[in-house]
Amino acid sequence: MVGMCLAAAVKLAAEGVEVEVIDLRTIDPMDEEAILASVRKTGHLVVVQETWRHCSVSSEVSAVVAEKALDYLESPIVRVTAQDVPVPFSPVLESVVLPKEQDIVDAVRRVLERVPG
Repeated sequence: MVGMCLAAAVKLAAEGVEVEVIDLRTIDPMDEEAILASVRKTGHLVVVQETWRHCSVSSEVSAVVAEKALDYLESPIVRVTAQDVPVPFSPVLESVVLPKEQDIVDAVRRVLERVPG
């Protein structure tokens, strides 16, 4: 997903929107300080992952920010995740379930417009 996030960042940069992409290489320990520093700097958070939304890393990242940096947020946290269905084995069907670059771009735009996801 990092590559897709970087591609979305390039697309947004062409529109004059600067974003930060954080690659969480581990989830335990999670680099909370990098996440919190970015939220303090930008005032926004979009979490992208290629698995389900519920009981997930995106849930944990959102919880950390809600607990430790809520006052810095200028808009609701938006999560870009796979659909809540089992991920198919077929690449054609998998592409329907997993997030796409445009989903990330749209999520960033929603956050900047302060529209809940």
